[in-house]
Amino acid sequence: MRTVIGADVRSGVLLKMFGLCVVAGVLVASLLLPVAVGSGAAVNQTATAMSDTSTSLANKDMPQVSVVTDNAGAPIAYFFDDYRVETKPEQIPDTMKSAITAVEDKRFWDHQGVDWQGTMRALATNVSTGGTAQGASTITQQYVKNYLVHVVARSEVEAHQAKETTIARKLREARIAVELERTMSKEDILAAYLNVVPFGNQTFGVGAAAQTYFGIPPEQLTIAQSALLAAIVNKPGSLNPSTNPEEALQRRNLVIDLMADQGNNIRITERDAEIAKQEPLGVLPELGRPPNGCVGVGDGTTDGFFCSYVTDYLERSGIDMEQLKSGGYTIRTTMDRKATDSAKAAAEAGVPTQTEGIANAMAVVEPGQDKHKVRALVANRDYGNEASKGQTAYDIVSRVQPFGAGSIYKVFTAAAAIAQGVGIYDTISVPETYTSNVYKNGTAPYTVGNADGVDPGPRTLQDALATSPNTGFVALQERVGLNNVVDMASKLGLRFGMNGVNTSGQPLEEGEKSQAQTVNDTNRGAFTLGYTPTSVLELSNVGATIMSSGMYCPPSPIEEVRDRNGNLVPLNEEPCEQVVPPNVANDLAVGMSKDDLPGGTSHQAAQDAGWTRPMIGKTGTTQEHRSAGFLAATPQMAGAVLTYADGDSPEGICDAGGDAPPYLCGKSGGNIFGGKVPARTWYDAMTKIHEGLPVAELPEGSAAPPPPPAPEPPAEQPSPDNGQGAPSEPGGPPNPERPDQANPGRPQNAGRPDR
Repeated sequence: MRTVIGADVRSGVLLKMFGLCVVAGVLVASLLLPVAVGSGAAVNQTATAMSDTSTSLANKDMPQVSVVTDNAGAPIAYFFDDYRVETKPEQIPDTMKSAITAVEDKRFWDHQGVDWQGTMRALATNVSTGGTAQGASTITQQYVKNYLVHVVARSEVEAHQAKETTIARKLREARIAVELERTMSKEDILAAYLNVVPFGNQTFGVGAAAQTYFGIPPEQLTIAQSALLAAIVNKPGSLNPSTNPEEALQRRNLVIDLMADQGNNIRITERDAEIAKQEPLGVLPELGRPPNGCVGVGDGTTDGFFCSYVTDYLERSGIDMEQLKSGGYTIRTTMDRKATDSAKAAAEAGVPTQTEGIANAMAVVEPGQDKHKVRALVANRDYGNEASKGQTAYDIVSRVQPFGAGSIYKVFTAAAAIAQGVGIYDTISVPETYTSNVYKNGTAPYTVGNADGVDPGPRTLQDALATSPNTGFVALQERVGLNNVVDMASKLGLRFGMNGVNTSGQPLEEGEKSQAQTVNDTNRGAFTLGYTPTSVLELSNVGATIMSSGMYCPPSPIEEVRDRNGNLVPLNEEPCEQVVPPNVANDLAVGMSKDDLPGGTSHQAAQDAGWTRPMIGKTGTTQEHRSAGFLAATPQMAGAVLTYADGDSPEGICDAGGDAPPYLCGKSGGNIFGGKVPARTWYDAMTKIHEGLPVAELPEGSAAPPPPPAPEPPAEQPSPDNGQGAPSEPGGPPNPERPDQANPGRPQNAGRPDR
């Protein structure tokens, strides 16, 4: 029985066929437009735009993953918007070429950018059905679309416009595809397509896909693996083999059958196809795509603080996060694995990771005349997003923290005094209490006392740095001028801490006064006692500046940066600067050289660690024992440690002594000092870091030390039977722990400063 088509139906089909002819004519005309028409502004602009786009596509400057490594080249972090590993044509195996052309464009090797047979068939189907079921895009056209969507587009709106289903877009893609076929080889076009196309799971390109799903380089892809990747390209969301393995398997086997089809240009045998279809998907249980950013790569819980500082430093030096995530840079940092692991172990030994409310942060910087290389940035806290595990993603090592470093700031007063001609062997007065004629405590006179265990009495500036009397340094600050002491703190290393934050340690907002301005404007006599917010890294760099004979360099985490082509990328780094004369820095170093010796505030910690190397050091403690610190250095390595209450409601910290961890002990105070946890952490770390390094001597000061005092005549010895026992040994070791707490006033409660 014959079916007769009615006149209305027949006329509708004829109209659609007429529309098809019109569309086809427009398509052909558009492809020939720049060739057929000689001039005209619109034509020239169109041809130029297409030529520019095709040139950009031919150059294949696609977003690439940037990798950050330690100083030995081991990766510590990756940064990307799209995880993509650039793959060269020779790295793509025939199995992948067969799979992708079989399912996406079986006439790829024969057409010149546009498959006319497929295009006419698709247009006819779409016109007759009124839909867009068939696109007939060749791999070259798909490359154009994906490049415009995933490389050129800079917003969701632009990406949507680049892939919307319109004849205008199809014509544009077709025209550019024809241009590309004239300028690129088939192998290069196929490789370019396989580098830009999405494979799901934030993975782009076959190189990244091979790593993400199978953990292998693309050269090793088998028939089954290649077929699965080619299958995913069709619908990377719904064909995710991790979440929808059944549909992914079905689609993969379809691709394998197409690979064995007689019409496929790169064909596999039917036997190989049957064997491949029997294989499981073989996808990694945990996808092989690396974590994105500073959390989770390698030993990310340890390296994250360093990584965070690297990103901040790069942004200040000319490479922002957007560039980092797309530029394909290789950033080799100064991070030393031995120094980092040693410092991390020491920080955790001093304060276990999950200790409630107490952080223990350490920075290590290598001195130098042309660069101060940051070797370690660690804390007892792990770097990460799980607070319940003692983690934090806030950089507590390099950024300014709201707690001070205590009497470590006396170093700046000593430096200002030496710069004005005071010698390290000159005697300074150390009364039991001192009332200032210059500074005020509100409207009352400013009176300061010494911490328990610090005896009054005159001593050399060198001995004062080792025993840390508050009264002597407040008087010395008066003598040299507060503004000069504040300026010295900035010169030696506290650049951002003095000039870039407010008195709470927060970055300055417009119109706000810096910490340095506020201290000077309000005439804060307690500055030398170290109550102001401080960066552990900047404090460490102070030690590096002193040990570099007064040469300040920014604490740099970068050895070199190379672009995707291996070329060195220059950075806009702050230059090194001779901030104090070498003799001033060297005298200061000699002045700080007795802290680890008997009578020094870190002597007990040094003795417990078996420390024997020449070094400089200074301890510090703040109000109510809520923070304590230690700054010390050898000629080879400088470091600072800050132990502080990091909870929402800070309390005083108590040190139980020995191996027992510190603990919070109430709002009214504690008993931690710089010579306890901070010094123990420093010596523990630096003992290991210095293993294998030669012993380096400190610089010589500009003045010879005074001769030792003449021995006193022996005292009369008691008779053996007077009941007093044997005499004590004259000159026996003093109290090995000399607390040096910051205390701007209140002599009746010595060691508890006003804030």
